[in-house]
Amino acid sequence: MGNKGNLGYLIFLWATLVAVVAMATAQRPFERTKGINGLEKIIVRDDRGRSFEVYLYGGQVASWKNEKGKELLVMSSKAIFKPPIPIRGGIPILFPQYANTGPLPSHGFVRQRFWEIDTNPPQLPSNSYYKAWVDLILRSSQDDLKIWPHKFEYRLRVHLGTEGDLILTSRVKNTDVKPFNFTMALHPYFSVSDISEIQVDGLQNLNYLDQLKNRTRFTDHDKTITFKSQFDRIYLSTPNDIRIVDKKKQKTIVVHKEGQVDAVVWNPWEKKVEDLGTEDYRRFVTVESAAVEKPITVNPGQEWKGILQMSVVPSS
Repeated sequence: MGNKGNLGYLIFLWATLVAVVAMATAQRPFERTKGINGLEKIIVRDDRGRSFEVYLYGGQVASWKNEKGKELLVMSSKAIFKPPIPIRGGIPILFPQYANTGPLPSHGFVRQRFWEIDTNPPQLPSNSYYKAWVDLILRSSQDDLKIWPHKFEYRLRVHLGTEGDLILTSRVKNTDVKPFNFTMALHPYFSVSDISEIQVDGLQNLNYLDQLKNRTRFTDHDKTITFKSQFDRIYLSTPNDIRIVDKKKQKTIVVHKEGQVDAVVWNPWEKKVEDLGTEDYRRFVTVESAAVEKPITVNPGQEWKGILQMSVVPSS
């Protein structure tokens, strides 16, 4: 019995050691370094060489690369990395107001704040889907309360899935004593071969607000969205999955969203945008997960959760 007891104890110790090592190596350490103009950024890589970069200024993803090192997002060639100017490109966070739909500055203010690494994030699910990640947090400041009088915590987890997909999980907690409402969007600049050569599928027969016509409501009866001029629409009550088909690059970008019922599709075409290069519009399309028409309400002590998952799959 003694030998069996010792053997059982050794097995227990071995299993414990394996579990500890697995936990320690589950996430490859991220790199905290200086980016453009000395702004701090986080670089995260998985064990297959896929990566993303996120700036603490704005909590803004600025890069997402596949295992071949190919960039899947676009940064403006004239992006200005000088606070308080927002960064043009990557994935800006538009919160707590989308565009000029309320009294705040356009697109809110969190993209112009310095976020922190979250030292006490929500627990990760007990599966292997999370390969490499970082958790950020932004808490409302006294200056924020002067323009938007609601105390909040915005937690953002950015991580890579097992297939190299990029997932942004947003959690907005009401730390105040009264409810608040917000509108928002996550605004990815997806890299494409040429804006005139791609199409966006999954939004046919839906109502949309045309932002080039004072948000007048129309219904889109086209089978697919193509681009021949400036395009700026808020599609309402959309499916969870939207596809960007790029035949020239033989790829499809799948945009999956949860917790945000609307979607914004935008490309400025040749319209002059101060911090966007003259030809930059050809290289990207934005398909945003959004909540615009019906603001999200969060009661005191409660939390809203939203997910934006982006993946690239082959297409003919």
